[in-house]
Amino acid sequence: MREVEAHKMTESQNIEWKEAWRDDYLKWICGFANAQGGRIYIGMRDDGTVIGVRDSKKLLEDIPNKIQNKLGIIADVNLLTESGLDYIEIVVNPWSFPVNYDGEYHYRSGSTKQLLRGNALTNFLMAKTGLKWDAATISNIGVDDLDQESFDIFRREALRSGRMTKEDLDIANVELLEKLDLVVDGKLKRAGALCFYRKPEKIIGGCYVKIGKFEGSELLYQDEVHGSLLILADRVIDLIYLKYLKAAISYYKETRVETYPFARDAVREAVFNALIHCNWADNVPVQIRIEDDAMYISNCSMLPFGWTVETLLSTHVSKPYNPDIARVFYRAGYIESWGRGIQKIRESCKNLGADDPEYIVHGEDIMVKFSALQSAKVLDTKALNVTKDVTKDVAIEIKILALLKENASITTTEMARKLSVNRRTIQRSLDVLKSKGTIERKGGKRYGYWEVYE
Repeated sequence: MREVEAHKMTESQNIEWKEAWRDDYLKWICGFANAQGGRIYIGMRDDGTVIGVRDSKKLLEDIPNKIQNKLGIIADVNLLTESGLDYIEIVVNPWSFPVNYDGEYHYRSGSTKQLLRGNALTNFLMAKTGLKWDAATISNIGVDDLDQESFDIFRREALRSGRMTKEDLDIANVELLEKLDLVVDGKLKRAGALCFYRKPEKIIGGCYVKIGKFEGSELLYQDEVHGSLLILADRVIDLIYLKYLKAAISYYKETRVETYPFARDAVREAVFNALIHCNWADNVPVQIRIEDDAMYISNCSMLPFGWTVETLLSTHVSKPYNPDIARVFYRAGYIESWGRGIQKIRESCKNLGADDPEYIVHGEDIMVKFSALQSAKVLDTKALNVTKDVTKDVAIEIKILALLKENASITTTEMARKLSVNRRTIQRSLDVLKSKGTIERKGGKRYGYWEVYE
């Protein structure tokens, strides 16, 4: 026996007080074992007062046996005394494998016990076993079914970022997939299919991005962006800034300055995070809601076990929900691997002069809210009159940007041929992009090239 001063303790994430033993408390022990461990004291009131237990010696025998028989684990059960009163201490260590109580998985989170169900249970089991959803192989999609444009985007961005060399990339697609660890025993991982398959919705129904412009509760117009995750990463940001946002124009001396209400680098990072960390198994697309005063980017996902919003906002290790997808985005230069994404987002907002973004966790979805820089707001009085022709023009502009990123010296004739439109349409779109400051022609007509500004 050992004596403790109970009044010095408080109930917390790792401590629970109970007046008397009930077999139902095995669920609490299960929850502690699946989390960070903890202690349960039997014979104490909620205020920490020791009231003692009857048959303490019998409990010393019964509780360990019940823990082992019902949960399959061992916990230390100690007899303590205070002021002549016996009470029981149950010390539960965290276990590396999932612990269940009659087929139920309980988890201690904060000062409460949760019964894990659905995606929460799936995520928990995967975390405990070291398995990840995006690492599972699929049998209905092979390497030959993948999209060449997605490979082209990856090669272009990986070379541009310096994350891979030309020698690394000048190999067959199947070899590149193997280098990225996206193939197991000749079978493609889910991550490989989502990153390089043109129609990932055939695998996962909700694998796309939905963007909407709102005025209050009224939806003014919207887009759905479909394609591989690499195509989504390549096009979504351009679509947002070309179609959904307007820049406030100012001049510094003779230099035209465009200021958007939302920091582009921050939005870019947030969109990439949403694509990487999304629980695509939920069949729910990444959703981007744009208002005059705010932008909301949300995806189905859950924080790592034990994490809170505070953990997210502080310095933390990198724990991607989909590690294999994250690896592809890292090699492409889209993200870092040090868990600095949110720090970079906040720095970008600060540099713009905007407020810090707000992170909102709703159970199984995570949302980031950007507040608009009021001085950069440009009210869109024509929002209700956005036509199919405008949408088509924006789509062409996005495709032109992709071509310019791939080949800065491409001619208008080549662009017209690749996009199956006439040269007049190409020139009109180029003029629009130049007027927005998105592109700039450098050099002469014959030997010049296009500079693209992100």
